[in-house]
Amino acid sequence: MAVLCKPAIEVPEYVITKDETLELARRLHGDHPQLGLVLRLIENTGVQKRHLIQPIEKVLQHPGVDARSATYEAHTKARVPTVVRRALDHAELEPQQIDVIIYVSCTGFMMPPPTAWLIDTMGFRPETRQLPIAQLGCAAGGAAINRAHDFCTAYPEANALIVACEFCSLCYQPTDLGVGSLLSNGLFGDGIAAAVVRGNGGTGVRLERNGSYIIPGTEKWISYAVRSTGFHFQLDKRVPGTMEPLAPALQAVAEQHAWNAGKMDFYIIHAGGPRILDDLSLFLDVPQEAFRFSRATLTEYGNIASAVVLDALARMFDEASALDGHRGLMAGFGPGITAEIALGTWTSEFES
Repeated sequence: MAVLCKPAIEVPEYVITKDETLELARRLHGDHPQLGLVLRLIENTGVQKRHLIQPIEKVLQHPGVDARSATYEAHTKARVPTVVRRALDHAELEPQQIDVIIYVSCTGFMMPPPTAWLIDTMGFRPETRQLPIAQLGCAAGGAAINRAHDFCTAYPEANALIVACEFCSLCYQPTDLGVGSLLSNGLFGDGIAAAVVRGNGGTGVRLERNGSYIIPGTEKWISYAVRSTGFHFQLDKRVPGTMEPLAPALQAVAEQHAWNAGKMDFYIIHAGGPRILDDLSLFLDVPQEAFRFSRATLTEYGNIASAVVLDALARMFDEASALDGHRGLMAGFGPGITAEIALGTWTSEFES
């Protein structure tokens, strides 16, 4: 079965702390009628710091969609290859051994996609398949794992490379003054993650089943308004409560596999905010400690969109607490509102 190997993670060098974010909100929006609410919401995210590809002074500027697109492309090409190489090293593979590259991002756009550039410049075979995914938002990290699993199920000897590249700071919109938008300014960070799914051998999570679920009637709860100034993030105030209808979906996928979603040995969950983890703890009846990897990602990096699940998984690798046979659940949540769900078992048996 396909094994998800240790991810590689990179966050950029510019840092903004929670206190700096709160002070910035006071300075920029001192006359906002709901400033007190915004400050409390940012405080309650649990985010202590975030990393940015540019100094905050440049992030706050809006030079135009064309300039932002050029920045996205330049930073993608400058930063992604290093992360990809580390992911390949973790899986003990070379670029020529990769059969498909699944690239996910919701914060910038390139055509041809970055997959074509990677194949052309990093030594991947010209026959390498490409699967760029641009419109699943934060759920795309889970979707990438699931599509890699599907590919390796269809082609059992194949290897898949996942890349999640998110520069959320390039979506800052200085004219958006809604509470949801201002909250997002204190929640999202920049980050890149990559991981290999090996069709044969490997140490990590042996992928066994995946599923997807959309909560009916929530299409507009997390969305982009695409305007002349770019992507405008829109967040409905009902989003934090979505774990109540999603928890049964996680349970249903587990039951299809004769597992119990509340009795897993590890959980790798996309943490859009602390309420998601708190509610999942309640509705799945699992201890808060079960989500420590996701909470650490949120605390140290903020919400890095599709890269969250891979970063949380990398933290589990680093903790070295998983034992052979341990069962786990992974899930990414995003626009739709969509859940991408995966089940797997830890294995440390590396076969060539």
